[in-house]
Amino acid sequence: MVATTAPARVEAPAGRSLWADAWRRLRRNRMAVGAGVYIAVMLVFCVVGPWIAAAVGGLDATTQDIDHGAQGPSWRHWFGTDPLGRDMLVRTMMGGRLALIVAFTATAVALVVGVTWGSTAGFVGGRTDEAMMRVVDVLYGFPVVVFVIVLMSVLQTKSLVVLFALIGAINWMTMARIVRGQVMSLRHREFVEAARALGAGPGRIVARHLIPNTLGPIIVYATLQLPHVMLTEAFLSFLGLGVQAPEASWGTLVAEGAEKMVVYPWLLIGPAVVMASTIFALNFLGDGLRDALDPQTRKD
Repeated sequence: MVATTAPARVEAPAGRSLWADAWRRLRRNRMAVGAGVYIAVMLVFCVVGPWIAAAVGGLDATTQDIDHGAQGPSWRHWFGTDPLGRDMLVRTMMGGRLALIVAFTATAVALVVGVTWGSTAGFVGGRTDEAMMRVVDVLYGFPVVVFVIVLMSVLQTKSLVVLFALIGAINWMTMARIVRGQVMSLRHREFVEAARALGAGPGRIVARHLIPNTLGPIIVYATLQLPHVMLTEAFLSFLGLGVQAPEASWGTLVAEGAEKMVVYPWLLIGPAVVMASTIFALNFLGDGLRDALDPQTRKD
């Protein structure tokens, strides 16, 4: 009798989820990975840096030394000091902390408003969609920065809370259009019809099924929106409508440095280089996320 052997079982290759595939492709983009590492380092620099400077060197952003005055970079003051003798490195750290808070808060406001508005218009459709998107078109016609300047002047306030809200309120229109287009392409898919057949209401369908399937474009746009918000805040601070003394952001530091750049160039160079490099890194990371999450750009 000839013994027979059972055929070896061939295991199917394990499938990868969309997020696992996107993460694998993102890691292959060295520029995006480097930008992500730089942003992480910059967050540590801004959040933890002032405490380290105070503990190690006894430096802070407010202590004045008129006798020392404005001095160039040295071993003790890496970014130099301003005319009041304050350490520019610590002031840059504190300014970055405030600039990042403005950027993340205003972007979060824009995401909440834009995603809610766009998903509602895209799912309901019809005349509701037409009316809601005509509002977006009208708002697009306003020069947004001028609108913020006028509104802050009318309100006669320079509150940071108002600044956060206004910057977020003028940056939600593009997100609304992106989410609307995504929802309109998904609202008649099989998983939506199945949820509707199981008795799910419109709110549940939008929140549990449609918005999660639009997270790719939302994440990409949010990453690209952060540098835009930072530039808007820097411009408003440059005009004196943003962060007010004694607080400082990168925008106010650049504005102060620009006034004295001929005599004290280090007042401008340090904050400007840090702000510009952070904005470039955010743009590179946003481009990398777009390439990783957009199926049409896949090369493998």
